[in-house]
Amino acid sequence: MEDLYLIYVNKIGEDWTGKHLYEFLFSDRTENVDGDDWDAYPASGRPSPPNTDFVKRVGKLTTDDLKLNLVQNSSEFAVWDAVDGVVALAWENMDDYDEYPENRLAIHFGETIKSVEDKLYEHDLVLENKDTIKKVNNEN
Repeated sequence: MEDLYLIYVNKIGEDWTGKHLYEFLFSDRTENVDGDDWDAYPASGRPSPPNTDFVKRVGKLTTDDLKLNLVQNSSEFAVWDAVDGVVALAWENMDDYDEYPENRLAIHFGETIKSVEDKLYEHDLVLENKDTIKKVNNEN
């Protein structure tokens, strides 16, 4: 399997039971990856996921407890700040925590799929992976 790198985290919303649903988008490259309004300052919910040409695999995460802040919803940063390593693509929201976690989750642009899976596993979470390479190639 080729190396895959995280390029975007997309919040789908909540299911009927209140579980948080996220998509982790992975690509075989990190250079020249872009999406609409990635340069919007502040992002404030305007940026969209990258073009489907970049996406090679999608990992779906369903979780009861973990809530993530996403850079594209930031009132201070742009998605390009995450691409440049200034801020994470996604980080653990601690608004409802009584105490600071021992190991706060932060997931960065360009991390390998293994690194992302390992970080989630430390929080007892597992990505459900869906291979999208065939779908993308068949659309061309």
